[in-house]
Amino acid sequence: MASVLSKTFLLSFLLICLVLSPPQTRAVITCDTVFSDLKPCLSYVLVGGNVPTECCNGLKSLITNATTTEDRQMACSCVKNLATAATDEQVDRAASLPGKCGVNVPFKISRDVDCTKVK
Repeated sequence: MASVLSKTFLLSFLLICLVLSPPQTRAVITCDTVFSDLKPCLSYVLVGGNVPTECCNGLKSLITNATTTEDRQMACSCVKNLATAATDEQVDRAASLPGKCGVNVPFKISRDVDCTKVK
């Protein structure tokens, strides 16, 4: 009888732990997502001019969909990788997009941002 009770207690304890433990999150944002959302910004970043409305909509969509820390860190890493192939002027234009679009981006758009610190 004691053995059955201890097994029942253990099983109940494990079930409670499983229910109460926070779910594991995985990044939903991929670099393909980032590229797709920010593709309308490409002409502005490359040559300047006016920021297209579609660019701001894409940036807003990206930030809205980056709901977890992992999503934001992934988005940061993708943008950082794109910045490594850009000129200083292009990086400056890309970095100006959040202000021009009125979007709060949770990381600095630059080549030297530490994406592991993005929360």
